Amino acid sequence: MKSFTSMLVVVAVVLALFGLSVFTVYESDRAIIARLGELQKNSDGSSIKVLGPGIHWKVPFVDVAYIFDARLNMTEVPSERIVTKEKEVLLVDLFVQWKINDYALFYNTTYGVSEGVGGRVDRAEQLLRQNVKGVLHSEFGQRTLQNVVSGERNELLEKLRKRANENILSYGIEVVDVRINRVEYPPEVNDKVFARMSSERKRVAVTYRASGESRAAIIRADADRVARVTIAEAQKEAERLRGEGDAKAAQIYAENFNQSPEFYKFYRSLEAYKNVFQDKRDVLVLKPDSDFFKYFQSSGQ
Repeated sequence: MKSFTSMLVVVAVVLALFGLSVFTVYESDRAIIARLGELQKNSDGSSIKVLGPGIHWKVPFVDVAYIFDARLNMTEVPSERIVTKEKEVLLVDLFVQWKINDYALFYNTTYGVSEGVGGRVDRAEQLLRQNVKGVLHSEFGQRTLQNVVSGERNELLEKLRKRANENILSYGIEVVDVRINRVEYPPEVNDKVFARMSSERKRVAVTYRASGESRAAIIRADADRVARVTIAEAQKEAERLRGEGDAKAAQIYAENFNQSPEFYKFYRSLEAYKNVFQDKRDVLVLKPDSDFFKYFQSSGQ
């Protein structure tokens, strides 16, 4: 019974030692081993040994395996107050894409003394933010708001990436890309900016409105002039036609009068009766022997 128990203890110890001796590095990771605090090097001793994906061995209680994410990391830089060349205060927040390009250097420079661990990503991000903020202030201070927003935006981002890289390579980190999320005025400046923009828009609107009214007055005056000229010409033509018609009518009347003077007088009298008595309520007071009723008297004889 004791021998069986001893065997179980031995097996458990072996399995425990095996578990402590084997570790897995996944496809997206890389690892280095520190033996008694000293990083293991390649067989030729030229550089620190970096372990790729797969199953690896280490000496229990002697070796410590540090595994790092070999993929791109993204770090957001919180809103930062930046002063441009024209003394405009802006809130700028951006993000940085970076990766580890030297695992041994990354381990050594981001080693947390108080935590007793190496290769801390949060420590790396802290260093990265500090460097990027410094570069951000320097580059924005040399440019106007127009350059920052549109004019030199791509050039600015590339400059930020290069300068941030120069400062951060000593930590075993490579900055792959820098992108700006937002550029805006601080809340206390927004009201003043909006008031200024509103005033500017109103000024432009007044200018356009005055120009439009001036143009409208010119068009209206031109239209009135053309209308007066057209009406005058039409009235002139109407008077001419009316004069020709009256002359023609007078000619016809004269010719008819010469052919039958009595009939013409009778016709004109009928026209006069028709024009005078247009309504049953019309009343005309004349002497019975008046010339107006000449043809009534003749017809009664």
